[in-house]
Amino acid sequence: MPADKQQRPLHAIAREIYAETHKKSFWWKARPYVEAMGELDKITDMYGFDSADMIVRYALGNLIGWRGETAKRVKDELRAML
Repeated sequence: MPADKQQRPLHAIAREIYAETHKKSFWWKARPYVEAMGELDKITDMYGFDSADMIVRYALGNLIGWRGETAKRVKDELRAML
């Protein structure tokens, strides 16, 4: 999905991920990336020297233990942005 077709800002997606995962056992691995996403708006943004694109990729890699309908929907939404 091109950045101009992005539906939700990354910070809104990060809030949803946090609400669903912050008490799960794998959360410590995903936390830094989800927190960084919380400061971003678009997939083309930068977080310090890191691109939002890479932050989203790392978040997806560390959210591998997140399962269920919400997880599938959110992960698909993030993958579509890449």
